[in-house]
Amino acid sequence: MAETFLFNIAERTLEKLVHLSIDEVRLAFNVKTDLKKLEETMFSIKAVLLDAERQQHQNEKLRLSMWKLRDIFYDAENVIDDFKCEAHRKQDACSDNRHVFRRETISFVNSSDVLGRDEDKENIISMLMKPSEDGNVPVIPIVGIGGLGKTTLAQFVYNDDRVTSLFPLKIWICVSEEFDLSRLLNLIIQSVNAEVRCDDLTLEALQARLRSLLNDKKFLVVLDDVWNENQAKWVELRNLLRSIDGLPQSKTIVTTRSLKVASLISSICPYELEGLPLEDCLTLFTKWAFNDGDERHYPNLIRIGEEIVKKCKGVPLAVRTLGSLLFQKTDESDWISIRESEIWRLEQHENDILPVLKLSYNHLPSHLQRCLAFLSLYKKDEIYLSEKVICLWMANGLPEHPKQNQEWEDVGKRYLNELLSRCLIQKEEDFRLNFTFKMHDLVHDLALDVSQREGKIVNSKTKRVDENVRHLLLCDEKLVEVPRVLEKLEKVQTVIVQDNSLRSKIFDKSLINLCVSNFKYLRALELRDSPLMALPNSIGTLKHLRELDLARSEDICELPRSFYKLYCLQSLILGGTSLKQLPDSVQRLIELRHLVITVKAKHLKEIREGCWTSLQYLKLVRCIKLECLPEGMQYLKSLRTLILSYCNRLVSLPRSLKLLTKLEHLHIKLCGNINLEMELEEEEDKDLQLSLKTFSLLGLDALRDLPRLLLQGSSSTLQQLQIMHCPNLSVLPAWLLNLTSLHKLEIADCGNLSALPEGIDRLTNLRELTIHGCPELSKRYRQNGGEDWHKIAHIQKVDIYE
Repeated sequence: MAETFLFNIAERTLEKLVHLSIDEVRLAFNVKTDLKKLEETMFSIKAVLLDAERQQHQNEKLRLSMWKLRDIFYDAENVIDDFKCEAHRKQDACSDNRHVFRRETISFVNSSDVLGRDEDKENIISMLMKPSEDGNVPVIPIVGIGGLGKTTLAQFVYNDDRVTSLFPLKIWICVSEEFDLSRLLNLIIQSVNAEVRCDDLTLEALQARLRSLLNDKKFLVVLDDVWNENQAKWVELRNLLRSIDGLPQSKTIVTTRSLKVASLISSICPYELEGLPLEDCLTLFTKWAFNDGDERHYPNLIRIGEEIVKKCKGVPLAVRTLGSLLFQKTDESDWISIRESEIWRLEQHENDILPVLKLSYNHLPSHLQRCLAFLSLYKKDEIYLSEKVICLWMANGLPEHPKQNQEWEDVGKRYLNELLSRCLIQKEEDFRLNFTFKMHDLVHDLALDVSQREGKIVNSKTKRVDENVRHLLLCDEKLVEVPRVLEKLEKVQTVIVQDNSLRSKIFDKSLINLCVSNFKYLRALELRDSPLMALPNSIGTLKHLRELDLARSEDICELPRSFYKLYCLQSLILGGTSLKQLPDSVQRLIELRHLVITVKAKHLKEIREGCWTSLQYLKLVRCIKLECLPEGMQYLKSLRTLILSYCNRLVSLPRSLKLLTKLEHLHIKLCGNINLEMELEEEEDKDLQLSLKTFSLLGLDALRDLPRLLLQGSSSTLQQLQIMHCPNLSVLPAWLLNLTSLHKLEIADCGNLSALPEGIDRLTNLRELTIHGCPELSKRYRQNGGEDWHKIAHIQKVDIYE
């Protein structure tokens, strides 16, 4: 479905027009451009495109035309961005396009065809046998990506003799994408009694008929392949089932690809299905690739088959798909071809793995489709960082416009959570402000399929790159010079250099020169660990650049004079550089939202009023000579996250932080000389309405006091407090009990702490308490024998380690 991008691009281009004011255009070009007329024209084009997309799959010429139009729309979007960029220069001097498919499944499965699911079956049957506690029909959700075997497992359970004995009445309904209550009731009634006529009955009549059929009966309902995330529709079905007598003995199984669906329909923890073990996958592959017993005649093919199976990463439908592609093929070259090919390039039939996974893609809103496709730019098995992905999405204009009281970053976080809930990405490690995640290889194949020519991974073996490519990942230890295949490209928007630690200054310099000369619409440039000593002054011509990452580029000491011309820059990563000072030019970047810096100076230049008004995230890292935060911190009115890390000479925080009413996260790490005493000094300090949610202190040797001004000002918002490796902190203040919203308190390696504040039991919202490496605290508050255990016994989760 790569061509559906065109409609999404049209939609996004129109959105930009809506948010581009007439004043910006007049300011840029001093003409009265009729944006309204242009907007109407674009809406007309959009309507035509939607109709064309619906027909393209039956028309090859139309499909090719759509690709050309896609590029035209990208170029139109770039022109609109030119308006905004030019406006900045002057100042300084939905429609849902998814296709709906109806899928049908049946309840029968031959148990001999099911491999590796015996333990899963026993677990589900055990849940079915467990009696209901609340009088409702318990719903057991089985969750996983497409092709993992959710339906097969449900069939396996449904046909087990014990289940048949336990539930005299069994009902199997394939819900698919259309969750219509009348249709579902009709299907259930027909399943119970095929002779009952339900045509043209009202919803009320259908409910009455179903009640008459199910009353006093013990039944099992399987709702297979559920997509509906509309809670109101679930409530309707739940209320109907509640009206039927004999519910406590009845059960429902739901298979779905969405954790959100699972949370809507059930309080039971979802059964998240995992991939098959390799041995079972090999057996399944052999069944589909050979006639019974023939495999023993082709040991060479079996060896290749083992490597093919590993590509499937435990997904049985993928194993079946590749096995069936090789059925009755005994030429070794055919098997090697499958082994060497990306799955998304292989011919697929309706019920093969990629079409099944595409249902998940088609069901995504248009903005999520493009965000998912963007992730295909990275290599398989990539560990993604949520914060970085959101910055790249924003740089390329992928998120939809924020709603009221939201920021762009909030939209990006919501997108990631949606992809998580739909099992299209899997969370790896959770941090306080972000998380890492992975994408299953088959989902990566899906993303490659739908993006196709959008992105390209380039290494030393790359011979050709499509001229319309938009995103480049350069990675290869052998890549010592910029490949010549890139010299003809003009439409690149993203350049990321990765896994090329041996690259030279010549490589990076020639790459930047290429970006400047050819990639006029470059939006994101990542040159981490660059050996460059300086950026060329010509970088200022990249006026569309929104993200620049130079992390750990240790030889960069200063920024070029032209840096202020990067008017659109949103994210600037200069952590781990050798900057002597942050120049005034950086303060002129009025769109900046994300800033990470390392400087060698004792003092940072004063922040002037009107500068960095959009800044959301500020991190000062390894500023080893820095003695204080800059004057003018109070002007960072939009700041939500402040991180201070390895700033050894920093001794205090400015009281001006009390004016940052949007600050939500304050983390201070390994600042050995800092103390945080900040008492209330003025009358107005007593009524501060701050917004801190998380406050973290780690490795602060000189810390003796907590900042009362900031914490008490956030008493109704602070949720997490972490204090670790602070050896000189001996007392937790009594006013800590004012933090009535505190959910989580973590104290570790604070050996001088001997007690929690008296009255800790008054923190009724405190749900998690961790104490580690604090001998006196551990002794007093341990569950068995601790003299003060009763003071914390109300807390749901208490972890105390010696």
